[in-house]
Amino acid sequence: MSHDWVDFAKRLRAIAQTGQTYTDNRYELERYQELERLTNQMFAVLADTPVARVEQLFIPDRGYATPKVDVRGAVFRDDRVLLVREQRDRRWTLPGGWADVCEPPSSCVLREIREESGHFAVNPRLALLRDRNLHPYLPVTPEHIYKLFYVCDEVEGGGFVPNNETDAADFFALDALPELSLGRTLEKDIHHLWAFASGEVDGVHSD
Repeated sequence: MSHDWVDFAKRLRAIAQTGQTYTDNRYELERYQELERLTNQMFAVLADTPVARVEQLFIPDRGYATPKVDVRGAVFRDDRVLLVREQRDRRWTLPGGWADVCEPPSSCVLREIREESGHFAVNPRLALLRDRNLHPYLPVTPEHIYKLFYVCDEVEGGGFVPNNETDAADFFALDALPELSLGRTLEKDIHHLWAFASGEVDGVHSD
């Protein structure tokens, strides 16, 4: 899938969504709605998938179009990192998911760690913020996503509990990581978070 064409389609869809929010002209509204349908067809062609599936990917949204927010949490035990295995692709990732409305992202990431891994964490520190478009996360998504990565401290106790999203959790050595779910976590994300946790880098890195 061409990244340039995906970006073009994302921008057109954002224009369509924002236009539907602010126009008070019935004819303009119809044009913006048609533009939204056309961008869904563009995504379908680019991904070689039915239009209906593309439409299901988008959470119904109105108002000014803005990026979605994904939060991820890193918990280290010595030189090992806590990862969970996603049921969808059977690959490993830092625990996390979409940020929820009315919940601070720092609280959200602690909840995601608990729900997906069974481990309890405290003291979340924002260490890394990435624009998903600027890094090799795969597959390419029609949504524009900001990824917030936190480093957290582990609390003793807890263990994996089966759930709807992950089917395993374990600690892995940084030089022996399993196959990662590259739409969620990259190896360079984990190594940067380790550098932050060990004091090798100061402050939040963003790109």
